[in-house]
Amino acid sequence: MAAQPWRTGTILKMVNETYNTRRLFIRVNDLEQFDFKPGQFVTLDLPIHEKINKRWRSYSIASWPDGSNIFELLIVLLHGGAGTTYLFNEINEGSELKFRGPQGVFTLPDPIDKDLFFICTGTGIAPFRSMTKFIQLHNIPHKEIYLIFGCRTKNDLLYFDELTELEKELEGFKYLPTLSREDWEGKRGYVHALYEAICKENSEKHTDGAPAPASFYLCGWKAMIDEAKEKILQLGYDRKAIHLELYG
Repeated sequence: MAAQPWRTGTILKMVNETYNTRRLFIRVNDLEQFDFKPGQFVTLDLPIHEKINKRWRSYSIASWPDGSNIFELLIVLLHGGAGTTYLFNEINEGSELKFRGPQGVFTLPDPIDKDLFFICTGTGIAPFRSMTKFIQLHNIPHKEIYLIFGCRTKNDLLYFDELTELEKELEGFKYLPTLSREDWEGKRGYVHALYEAICKENSEKHTDGAPAPASFYLCGWKAMIDEAKEKILQLGYDRKAIHLELYG
């Protein structure tokens, strides 16, 4: 496959989602329609280093293909991170960014013939927001979908109101945010306990004792992904059932 060309995008709008995350709405200047698959990412070329490969930062697309030339990125400000510091401090509405994409194979199965576990931390929720909204808008047949989102406190919850509403609208979709450092009205603890409990309960319904058919999509920090891979294998699933997108 030929390499994607570098393009120029213009920042149309910036919205602070939380105290340390920002939504960037970007218009692709030379296209009337920017096509991508939910779950794909773009790579930004930022003026933060002399060496080319040290200027590149990749981010999952948080929006869904809607026939327009506008897409959304969700950026978290990392302490000491050159890329995110630039995106928070040096750009404004009207600024231009150089990017390449869409890229990546972290995309929905076709058909969706098994339960889907979307397991994420932090801004790893971005591709799953894209996927679930796409499924809803196109009435794509699906099994159960579990979006298990881990963060520290209520202040870290991303797209909370939107996904809470989507759970009411999209049949078979369960939005399960869990907090590790704050008590609240929802789930408490880390993501692993949630999917382990659901998988064990679903598997108990199978008379042969085999794990219930499922695909696992992991997106977030390396420590979470490494632990999740190990636990999913311990539940009896094959490595082929695990798909991942690593952050950081």
